[in-house]
Amino acid sequence: MKKRLWILFTLILALSLVACQGAQETAPTDAAPQPTEEEEAPPAEPTEEEAPPAEPTEEEAPAEPTDEPAEPTEEPEAGEPSEMHVAWPYQAPPAGHFNSFVSDAINLGIYFHTMQPPLFFYMWAEDDWMPLAGESWEWVDDTTLRVHLVQGAVWSDGSPFTSQDVVDTFDIARLLSLAVWRFIDGVEAVDESTVDFSLIEPSTVVPRRVLRETNIRPSSTYGEFAQRVRDLVAAGQDSESEEWTALVQEFNAFRPEDMVVLGPYKIDQSSITESQLILNRNETSFMADWVHFDRLVNFNGETPDITPLVLAQEVDYATHGFPPATESQFIADGIRIIRAPLYTGPALYFNMDIHPFELPEFRQAVAYAIDRDENGFISLADSGRRQLLMSGFSDNLAPGWLTEETTAALNHYDFDTAAAEELLTGLGFTRDSDGVWLDDTGARLEFELTAPAEFADWSAAAENVAEQLTEFGIATTFRGVNFQQHPVDVRAGDFQMAIRDWGAGNPHPHFAYDIDFNSYNFTGGTAAATTGPGMNFPLVQETSLGELDLGTLTDQAGQGSDIEQQRELVNQLALAYNELLPQIPLWERYGNNPVPDVRVTGWPDDGDPVYLNGPGADPFTIVLLLSGVLQPAE
Repeated sequence: MKKRLWILFTLILALSLVACQGAQETAPTDAAPQPTEEEEAPPAEPTEEEAPPAEPTEEEAPAEPTDEPAEPTEEPEAGEPSEMHVAWPYQAPPAGHFNSFVSDAINLGIYFHTMQPPLFFYMWAEDDWMPLAGESWEWVDDTTLRVHLVQGAVWSDGSPFTSQDVVDTFDIARLLSLAVWRFIDGVEAVDESTVDFSLIEPSTVVPRRVLRETNIRPSSTYGEFAQRVRDLVAAGQDSESEEWTALVQEFNAFRPEDMVVLGPYKIDQSSITESQLILNRNETSFMADWVHFDRLVNFNGETPDITPLVLAQEVDYATHGFPPATESQFIADGIRIIRAPLYTGPALYFNMDIHPFELPEFRQAVAYAIDRDENGFISLADSGRRQLLMSGFSDNLAPGWLTEETTAALNHYDFDTAAAEELLTGLGFTRDSDGVWLDDTGARLEFELTAPAEFADWSAAAENVAEQLTEFGIATTFRGVNFQQHPVDVRAGDFQMAIRDWGAGNPHPHFAYDIDFNSYNFTGGTAAATTGPGMNFPLVQETSLGELDLGTLTDQAGQGSDIEQQRELVNQLALAYNELLPQIPLWERYGNNPVPDVRVTGWPDDGDPVYLNGPGADPFTIVLLLSGVLQPAE
């Protein structure tokens, strides 16, 4: 306890010193803008904390982001390519490769959209779509979604961009059992620039899975595999067959020589080192004139590697979770922080094969035993905000989905060790002579908690949880695991307790529950790249609402076109999640993304609607880059 109080005192003192030094600083808003009554609401991510800049003159005012590409600005002097420096971790070759569908691909996270873009981005504030590889879309009928593609575009290898690229992309997604194929049963090229998607049944969430969640790849790279998938389907084979499994294994081992791109940037293979790589402007792209930078320089690494580069102002934008003391130094150095909501955050996961983790009363007791306000502040200061409703999806989206009755019924699990103790004694648990709890079999409650070692915010959260639980009498040790290995271990069930994500940066709660119930469970899910028992949480559960099949309810919450019926299902899921707590959401993350004013200008003011897109959902940085708002600084 003394250690935690000393940490809190140190952080508060550091923040006070920054304010005294006259650092630019404004209080962040208490919450992201609330969703409307319409069917979908905005997500959250990074944030921003600084004094508002001087009002720009009419000539200097930054351009508003639009769905149309901006006119190119005057180029820098010859021999001086304009650069934007970014940061995303990657595996250098030979471990890193260019099969962008599978693990260890050099996709570069949000910057992947500048290479192999999706069809559209969703613009949260406008409830509208920004065209990328797609030009427009419409419903032909209740179960046929038609997409019209950009015409005349070419891939970087010179091959034309056509509907076949889209069909092949989705057939590879079928081979890999990606979630979109739970909702569609066919993709067909109507002509060279038109594609029809056949839905299994009407659904309001399929457009996002089709238009945004799947990046389009070239047939010149993947067409042969896609044809083999179609051949298997025509022969009546499915994912249970030996032939299908063999093709998956062959595809996972497939290593293209290059990443063929449609977007405005392409990785220069000769530039790849362990520390950085360069993405040059792809002059053959139809998006080439949308962007104002000749190249993106990407620095490799997680928070410990990128922090000194930001401090040296060698990085123009980073999405890493920087600790409070680091953020304070950024502000002291005059570096602006953008603080937008991510609609997700870290959660405490349990391996349900280990007693007593399978007992909901035990998980409820743990929720009471953790001071989540303290945990969020120690991890990310103002960017780690306690999840209040504990509903399984972002508090920012709740007003658009939950009734007043449901909201009032949700347990906030406020920090209350007495309530935690009452639950454990009710289970027949007692304390050992040293204060450590004994379960109903007499076994001591001693466990290990793991988290990605390189994620500074999640590691800090895990260490603090371990301290709090140990103080309460659940002896917990923390162990950091390589950030790439950690999700593999969790999905394989090789853990006792772990920190992984809850919720999702998507406007419909269906996506959040898919993460909560499936992604680290034996059922698999949208993000599941490996198989295994995971947390092994049965989706058929007995609740105060009766027996519920949470997997079926999650799927049904995204089906049909009746939003009111979907809201009813979301309310059931929220109540069940709040009662069962398959994992314990610790806090909701807001970004603390530094943007030094060195090579890049044009970032909109705090509060601009574009930030509702969040840093990762439909990333505002990529929207601003592709719409020409971000420009080289003088």
